[in-house]
Amino acid sequence: MREPNDAVRTHLATLLHWEDAHVGFEKSLAGLPATARGTRPPGFEHSCWELLEHIRIAQDDILDFCVNATYEHTMAWPADYWPRTPAPPDDAAWAASIASVVASRRRFETLAREVDDLTVPVPTGNTGQTYLRAILLAADHVAYHVGQIVQVRKALGVWG
Repeated sequence: MREPNDAVRTHLATLLHWEDAHVGFEKSLAGLPATARGTRPPGFEHSCWELLEHIRIAQDDILDFCVNATYEHTMAWPADYWPRTPAPPDDAAWAASIASVVASRRRFETLAREVDDLTVPVPTGNTGQTYLRAILLAADHVAYHVGQIVQVRKALGVWG
């Protein structure tokens, strides 16, 4: 059964990429020099590459949870949710990671607009693990780490 308020669905889909309250995902990475992608500034635990890959891995896992009828949570926290190295292996890996985040975000936007009932539990989830929760979790997670990317860039002197 479709919810009567399509405005809520539209807002939810927009939330995944909006920039009303903070810098958006793409803007946080725009113009970042390749030489800075794998650098951890003093006092910071992660490089921009590590944050980007973490966003990709976690978002893909949350999406898979929502759309894969045979999903099983097999990833170990935190090891499987972070890249093994602070720097991308090459420019192609960097570009592929960004493209993957954007593609899975678009799939979340479609899910927000098309799932029959946002408030029902995801079939492979537990009580309370609804589609609405998963979409909000994905949006919140990205926003949090985008803020970290901006801070890393500021500490490296490559922001703004």
